[in-house]
Amino acid sequence: MLAALGISGCGGGADGKKVIVLGIDGMDHRMLETFIAEGRLPNFARLAQEGDFSPLQTTMPPLSPVAWSTFITGMDPAGHGVFDFLLRDPATMAVVEPFYVIGPAGRSLNVGSWVLPLTGGDLDLYRRGQAWWELLDAAGIETTIFRMPVNFPPVETGGRSFAGMGTPDFIGGHGTYSFFTDYPPDDMAAMTGHVEIVEVINDRVETQLHGPPHPFKREPVNTGDAGGKVEYEYPDLVADLEVMVDPDAPVAKIVVQDTELVLNEGEWSDWVRIDFDAIPYVVGLSAIGRFYLQEVRPDFKLYVTPLQINPEDPHTPISNPEGWAADLHDALGPFYTQELPEETKAFTEGVFSGREFWEQSQFVYGERRRALDHFLDTFEEGLLFFYFGSVDQGSHVLYHYADTEHPLHEPDELLENGIRTLYEEMDEALGRVLESVDEDTTLIVMSDHGFAPFYWGVNLNTWLLEQGYVTLKDPSQRGRFPMFVNVDWSRTRAYAFGMGGMYVNLRGREREGIVEPGAEYERLLDDLERDLLAMVDEGTGANPISLVYQTAERFAGPYLDQGPDIIVGYSRGYRYSWDGPLGEFGAEVIVDNDDAWS
Repeated sequence: MLAALGISGCGGGADGKKVIVLGIDGMDHRMLETFIAEGRLPNFARLAQEGDFSPLQTTMPPLSPVAWSTFITGMDPAGHGVFDFLLRDPATMAVVEPFYVIGPAGRSLNVGSWVLPLTGGDLDLYRRGQAWWELLDAAGIETTIFRMPVNFPPVETGGRSFAGMGTPDFIGGHGTYSFFTDYPPDDMAAMTGHVEIVEVINDRVETQLHGPPHPFKREPVNTGDAGGKVEYEYPDLVADLEVMVDPDAPVAKIVVQDTELVLNEGEWSDWVRIDFDAIPYVVGLSAIGRFYLQEVRPDFKLYVTPLQINPEDPHTPISNPEGWAADLHDALGPFYTQELPEETKAFTEGVFSGREFWEQSQFVYGERRRALDHFLDTFEEGLLFFYFGSVDQGSHVLYHYADTEHPLHEPDELLENGIRTLYEEMDEALGRVLESVDEDTTLIVMSDHGFAPFYWGVNLNTWLLEQGYVTLKDPSQRGRFPMFVNVDWSRTRAYAFGMGGMYVNLRGREREGIVEPGAEYERLLDDLERDLLAMVDEGTGANPISLVYQTAERFAGPYLDQGPDIIVGYSRGYRYSWDGPLGEFGAEVIVDNDDAWS
């Protein structure tokens, strides 16, 4: 989706001309047209009438990191190297971090249990290619880039930038919440947060918040007594957490370090600073978090946000220049710094209700909206890019409330209008921008991809197995192991990995590749394309696959060999299954979407 208002034409720099780009993740062109027609979006209607309004072609695959990387560099995935949310190492078939690279450790000094790194371990951005704001910087044009996806660690330029999608939480994860309860959740093993079962003894809970692994101190996990090599692990940094529950009222006092909070049941705290001592009095790491006292009784339930890299004192670079994060903290106060802070995981894993997700996501939006005001009040010349992620994350989670055809549809008057509300909030933000522009300003509102329902999942690896492209070591163990553990690579020609990628088990690239490069490889790709497009969902009579890209025919660039050999495009209503991305083999090829996610 692209909406643009060129009041004076593009420009920026010493002549005072300005460009403002609002990047709204997941804003769908058809939804926008519908809501404009309903009269809900007067500012978008004005922008469409006075400027331009048209659909943009997204990338293949239509995934946020791929599309934003193409927007940043002007190159296809073979040029910037980003093909998916997931990245695999063909030599080991292990999943590796797709957004940033930590260089190998170099020299270190071992003093007892302490390991003091001297060299190595450098942090680098995975995305390749030159960002367009680097070109503007070279031309002497001021740039302010806030929450640009796929920009962690931020590109170093003379401008200012703050990292967005791809930025980890404090412990290095992609949003690891903590949940303390005295009642074990039904599917605790499948939950991605840190879930700890606690006891309420004499109206008191004593536990700990977990930080990242200790950066300098290790502990042996075996002694090597049997002649083997001593192995070590780095224990987590921790901070003590104490909760005192009122014996009568639905309220509790939370104590973490020097902070005391009194929360009612169903109440959120403000941001709390939490410091972890790596080397006491010498090296400390600072985080921030918010507490939500979900329930006092009959069950005790306390949620803590993923600990955030503290913008006031970041331990890893989240802005360029590095000190700009602290400047923003001074102007805005503490705020979420992780990539996509809307708590979709807590919702889909049953920790949050839909209403609780809505409340938390609205807090995130409020933070982002106040940041927009700050930038509009201080932006004077050059280019400003500002990113909103609330439409994307909210649409994923709220679609099934509004869509009566969704397998998990449930009525809720507030939430079934949630997506419309998100678009209305974007319209209000756009109105604020329109108030700030002058005759020397060009305004662009753009999105990376649209949106569609997700009714059925396609198990590509199951399909490959049934079509004879994959052979299992033990067919009786089908569906029990992830990451291709049960695959007989000596008789497997292709496999699916990630969110729509299909790979040939190619000799010389994969660890146990059997398909010869050249004619055999090309014939196999043609066979896969033909068979994928011929797939039929017997339940609906539809073709789940509507587009197949042979990447070597579509893309060109130095990183072509890092991506899949085929990218699969799904028909409306279909998507890769929940089992497929990490090499699992479900019982059926086509399955209902059993998750509240579109």
